[in-house]
Amino acid sequence: MPSQCSSGLIAKKPPDCKPMSSRPIQFLRGGQPVTLHNVPPDRTLLEVLREDLHCTGTKEGCGEGDCGACTVVLGERTSDASGKPQLSYKAINSCIRLVHSIDGMALWTVEDLTQDPDIQLPEGKDLHPVQEALVQCHGTQCGFCTPGFVMSMFGMYQNHACGSTLDRQGAQEALSGNLCRCTGYRPILDAAQQMASLPPATVNAPAVLQKLELLALTDNSFEIQTNYKRPNSLRELLQIRSQHPQAQIVAGCTDVGLWVTKHHKRFEMVLDVTAAAELKVITQIDGHLRIGAAATLEEAFTVLKALWPQLHKFATRFAGLPVRNSGTLGGNVANGSPIGDSMPLLIALNAQVVLASVRGERSLPLQALYTGYRQNVMAADELVTRIDVPLPSTTDHTTYLRAYKISKRQDDDISAVCLVLNLQVHNGVVTQASIGAGGVAATPARAVKTEAALLGQPWTQATAQAAAAVLQAEFSPISDMRASGDYRRHVLGSLMQRFWLESQGHASASLEDIRVEICA
Repeated sequence: MPSQCSSGLIAKKPPDCKPMSSRPIQFLRGGQPVTLHNVPPDRTLLEVLREDLHCTGTKEGCGEGDCGACTVVLGERTSDASGKPQLSYKAINSCIRLVHSIDGMALWTVEDLTQDPDIQLPEGKDLHPVQEALVQCHGTQCGFCTPGFVMSMFGMYQNHACGSTLDRQGAQEALSGNLCRCTGYRPILDAAQQMASLPPATVNAPAVLQKLELLALTDNSFEIQTNYKRPNSLRELLQIRSQHPQAQIVAGCTDVGLWVTKHHKRFEMVLDVTAAAELKVITQIDGHLRIGAAATLEEAFTVLKALWPQLHKFATRFAGLPVRNSGTLGGNVANGSPIGDSMPLLIALNAQVVLASVRGERSLPLQALYTGYRQNVMAADELVTRIDVPLPSTTDHTTYLRAYKISKRQDDDISAVCLVLNLQVHNGVVTQASIGAGGVAATPARAVKTEAALLGQPWTQATAQAAAAVLQAEFSPISDMRASGDYRRHVLGSLMQRFWLESQGHASASLEDIRVEICA
């Protein structure tokens, strides 16, 4: 039986897994280094936590990153604007995160909030302010989801509440990736707002950073990494890709993780792109916003929202925060799911996707990447390295940009229809139209016929109605568990009408804007 959190721990293997040599995994937990040897490349963090480290406070609910019961917090060494090292905190779903990907990071589970020597609790207290707030606000019911809420709130506490009290909307957005089957969100939200007013607890970030630096200096050269590769540079990444085109590419694993947990797929070799420094960069150059493929969805949307503030609501509904903290924009694009929400937005923003291999790089319009259901034009040795988005126009044209997500559930749900419309109007005439659609075809799609119906036309209600009819006829969506094909076509037309009304200054009204709370 493996010992709990011990150095030199040998992880359990699935029965059908062949022994493989691999570089040991090292991370911090509870202020102490943990070393794992011979871990299969497709083993999840949750499996290791519960089965190998016996950290059973972290629960498995859905096993697919939806419910948040398995939420833990990662601490990663990053740099601020001046280059000074800092600790970045991210709440993530451990059920779909491959354990190899946290190598060199700090990890906190629900047990650690009171046991980690690097967390200084308030004097005379034996609970973290997150836990104390939940107790005071009666924010726990059956208790199964509670560890996940605690850890999401811990991430929130470190990133926000240490400095100021969160407003209700901020707390709700931060907890959107955690579901409570007992439906008692009000006291949980109360606790999220109250925790910042309690005597503070502090993480000794300098001590954690020092320990992470020591981990990075550990010489593991005696073990050859053969099955999980996580290179630190783009050059090395492309070289490995050319040598191992059969390797499974992973980034945030928000989709590949499902193949492991739900489809029980096994991968003999995994190539992780998230450590390549060049792929994490987000910058503005030559009139474009350049987003590295390994930038997380949360990082990418933070920059996109700064340029287009009207995207805020869409960004928060894209997925729950733990998913956005792990998932990458490049992974979402490369995966090419027809219900992936980033592609309709990027298509409407006229984004280019850059592909690279050892032979060089090429750029193409995002919609040209896809050839069929989860099929694309990439060669076996190519990877998505970045997405280039033109910066907002500086002309005197009026720009109307709206992104709509229609799903059964308000938060943390998959789209039945995603529609993003981007129009430029000058002197009452449509001069540019870009429309991206998801959930209505085998691939993320550009509504080229609808764009043609708008270009050169006066921006009037009659034009919008005519464009709505074209949009409804342009796609032949299927019927599935999320919506019927007829419903999807009807929604497309309705969203065009809604877009017209909002462009004329009419305030939108939808169920997502309604908040009902019962006060005692």
